[in-house]
Amino acid sequence: MARKKTKDTAALLSQTILFRVRQQEYEKLLQLAQQSDCRSVGEVVRRILENRRILLFHKDTSLDGVVEELASVREELRAIGVNINQITRHFNASTQAHKRVFLAQQALEQYRLVGQKINTLLTLLSQLARRW
Repeated sequence: MARKKTKDTAALLSQTILFRVRQQEYEKLLQLAQQSDCRSVGEVVRRILENRRILLFHKDTSLDGVVEELASVREELRAIGVNINQITRHFNASTQAHKRVFLAQQALEQYRLVGQKINTLLTLLSQLARRW
């Protein structure tokens, strides 16, 4: 699908400016483009020329381990939830009493796993709270 043509011809980037920079300066501009909301080095240069704001993004790598653990706990909780839904569906479809008791015990065990994961979450959150 093609891009719509703009009616405001003054807003088009129609003029080309060529200039050379040293490798070190180009690498700085490239690094600035990668750490900012700019998509290219050209956009960085245009914003500098126009005195427009460049938003820089900073990633705190000290929290990577905690964030990975939180993501894994979230996935485990999602899987446990899927298991509980399946057990509940089988429980509601079953008419045999002994099978319903067995499914209820399975659901109870899954809920205990949820309790363990919540304890893990609380310890991770307490670690995060100490860092703040």
